[in-house]
Amino acid sequence: MTLRVLTRYHLELLVRSQKWLAPGLAYVVVMGLGLSGGDEALSAAAFSAGLLVPVTVWLTRGAVTAEPPQSRACLVAAAGWRRVQLSALFAGALAGLVLGGLGLLAVLLVGSGGSPAAAFAGAAATVVCVLSGAGVGAVCNRPVVTGAQYAVPLGLAGVVAVLLVPGSPANAVVRALVLGSRRHAAGVPWWTLPAAALFAAAGWWVAVLAAERRGE
Repeated sequence: MTLRVLTRYHLELLVRSQKWLAPGLAYVVVMGLGLSGGDEALSAAAFSAGLLVPVTVWLTRGAVTAEPPQSRACLVAAAGWRRVQLSALFAGALAGLVLGGLGLLAVLLVGSGGSPAAAFAGAAATVVCVLSGAGVGAVCNRPVVTGAQYAVPLGLAGVVAVLLVPGSPANAVVRALVLGSRRHAAGVPWWTLPAAALFAAAGWWVAVLAAERRGE
């Protein structure tokens, strides 16, 4: 099986299992409570992007836990641990990107100052925050961390870290959008996207390695 086929399978499994529903509704509800028509587009995009970090961690957890153990064992026998784990992580990240894209579109439609520059900056921030959440979700769920009593608090700690620690890509893009809304100048630091991609890749590598070693 190719990685694309496996990723599509895990996306379908995530949808059918309804494990996307709680994080998706949480995103919609918090966005609805925190934003209103006429809000400045850049600040609203910053709010949407920052919210995607915990939502993507949650979606990643849903993607890697949606498959029953018996079905997962059969899939691993056909495709191997590496592809199975990686495709589940891709599915969680793609679900976050879809949700974030819809949220950004809504922000640009109802907010003020939705220029092409604001749309580009918001899209970049969305991708950076989804990748940051995907990296945290990969290392705070199975097979790296087993048991919700450990995975959930570690995931929350990871979310707080990537959003609040100065110099992290997610922190940098959210701050850039907020400052841009005050100065009426859209833009995000150029280094945040490659840094977030490396962060996500490192997290996925750790998760894939753990899956191969532990056989989970």
